[in-house]
Amino acid sequence: MNPMQKVRIEKITLNIGSGKDTSKLDKGILLIKTITGITPVKTITKKRIPGWGLRPGLPIGAKITLRKKKASDILRELLKAKDNLLKLSQFDEGGNISFGIHEYIDIPGIAYNPDIGIMGLEVCVTLEKPGFRIKRRMLEKKKIPKKHAVSRDEALEFMKNEFGIKVVEEGV
Repeated sequence: MNPMQKVRIEKITLNIGSGKDTSKLDKGILLIKTITGITPVKTITKKRIPGWGLRPGLPIGAKITLRKKKASDILRELLKAKDNLLKLSQFDEGGNISFGIHEYIDIPGIAYNPDIGIMGLEVCVTLEKPGFRIKRRMLEKKKIPKKHAVSRDEALEFMKNEFGIKVVEEGV
């Protein structure tokens, strides 16, 4: 296999949305810190939505981005919480994977904390191939050609080979 066609994990993003509820935001920050050992960053609103009671500058969630070895280690634990089963709809056409964990106590090694209560989080996995730097570099940014982009099938194959997941159809 061509080494430039080898799929790898670019990053994993853990996200908890709390809305206007600051106590839920504090619990979400504590939860992400418990799972990763790193303090997450607060997500801030940029738009005003009066119907939802949102205004610019209001913190509404917490997130953290993990890369390299730490990302794959934590992803293994998070997939165990889902019994290594993912739905086909959780893979998009760009080769990214998103899934939610309803209760953090499903994650192996994480015990129930009464300060947090019962809470879930969202996990987004971004996959890439070598050469994807061209879309992020400062000078002469370019789009990734279609023949080099990560497809849904390549993402499925990568997750099966690296993490031993099983993919189920929607109706199951």
